Amino acid sequence: MSDTSTSVDPAEIAKFDALASRWWDLAGEFAPLHQLNPLRLGYLLQQTTIKGARVLDVGCGGGILTESLAREGADALGIDLAAAALDVARLHALDQGVRVAYQRIDVAALASSHAGQFDVVTCMEMLEHVPDPAQIINALALLVRPGGDIVVSTINRNLKSFLVAIIGAEYLTRTVPRGTHDYARFIRPSELARAARSAGLIVRDITGVHIDPLTRRFSLSRSVDVNYLMHLSRPRTNIR
Repeated sequence: MSDTSTSVDPAEIAKFDALASRWWDLAGEFAPLHQLNPLRLGYLLQQTTIKGARVLDVGCGGGILTESLAREGADALGIDLAAAALDVARLHALDQGVRVAYQRIDVAALASSHAGQFDVVTCMEMLEHVPDPAQIINALALLVRPGGDIVVSTINRNLKSFLVAIIGAEYLTRTVPRGTHDYARFIRPSELARAARSAGLIVRDITGVHIDPLTRRFSLSRSVDVNYLMHLSRPRTNIR
């Protein structure tokens, strides 16, 4: 395992590792992820087959989504480079009696040894934290089997997303800690779709995520102005 890949930002890893003990605090810094999790899980169940599938959750952090996937009957593996967050994920799964595996490894390193071994690969709220999202997409494309599915989520880059995700969430409502996001790393859907196609993937669906500022409830939306989910698939035959 190497932490020197251009897909890795040590400062980002350290940032989330420092908050590791609060991953499962429903009122803490990761409360938005807990509120978002039923929506993204529902989208996964709608777009892919989870039960009985071998599922990889890339950038799993404390295991909020990974554990949910295991509860839905997946043979789930979560990977991350934040060691403390993974420790929390393992302890929580053990406490809850959920069978799920975790591994500290870079996604590119896993792709070199486990190419084509997963039915479904997820990468949620991670791409906007890495220096080279296209490199991550390439690794995801290698990890999923032919005919398999990839679901990613990230944040669009425009004035509205800046106002909502940074000014609103970090400074006004303080629903996430200041410095969580870097606007320059937000990704337009067109950019993400282009990277996916370059990796030989098919774009199946793009759906927005709406956040009600008063209730802080999440819902799927036609608008991809701020947060959005993208369903990709690897064709059964190479189309590059």
